[in-house]
Amino acid sequence: MAAPLASRYLRTSGVHATIDPDPWHEDAFVLSIDGAEQSQVNLAHPEDVFYEYLRRIANVVDLAAPAGQAIKALHLGAGALTLARYIQATRPGSVQHAVELERELLDFVLAQLPMPDGTQLSNHVGDARATLGELPADLRFDVVILDIFSGPDAPEHIACADFYREAAALLAPDGVLLVNVGDEPGFTLVASQTRALREVMPGVAAYAESSLFSRRYPGNVILVGTVQPWPEGWSQALTARGPHPATVLTDMELDELAGRL
Repeated sequence: MAAPLASRYLRTSGVHATIDPDPWHEDAFVLSIDGAEQSQVNLAHPEDVFYEYLRRIANVVDLAAPAGQAIKALHLGAGALTLARYIQATRPGSVQHAVELERELLDFVLAQLPMPDGTQLSNHVGDARATLGELPADLRFDVVILDIFSGPDAPEHIACADFYREAAALLAPDGVLLVNVGDEPGFTLVASQTRALREVMPGVAAYAESSLFSRRYPGNVILVGTVQPWPEGWSQALTARGPHPATVLTDMELDELAGRL
């Protein structure tokens, strides 16, 4: 196996992060943590989002404001900053904040994969929930993206309605809260987070590859909460954008996913 382009030890988690060239895409790189692929970045074309779950989040961001309009975005869990790069490419002039628990990861990614010129990105190191209270009091976001946890290791102080309530308080009047939930068959975490988000947000949807809603396969479900009721036409638009086959569940369709039979 070829040596990675670069590697960095992450003191908080005690594992290594590596960045390797993507053998299938020119000008693209893959961030892995403890040997597991986490993010892909195309430096020449940041508008191209390769990983399926990140593409679904990007699709929702596309609907959050008119095309090309600058927005304010908060990323809880920075990774390789794939979505921050996407927002800068598709919505120049956007103001973004990224929160990452691992200082070494943030420094490593920015050193090896610099952000595009003109990016307005403020980086914060610390726990996602604690950092919410440290942001400027008058700052309101069009989009808040949570990409932190998966399966049984989800931190309890974040995977709960109280956290979502605090995050929702930072949203603009038409804001959107997106939560990436990676889960195992049975989808107990997806169910609990759907219930929690429904306690807080007037509009809630679950967006994923269609077969995942059988609960028989592991995978990522994107939960979307809106400050306003779920916008008319969004389900159809997201289903059409894919990646295919895609399903969006809302309203009573969510009852079974949330465990309310």
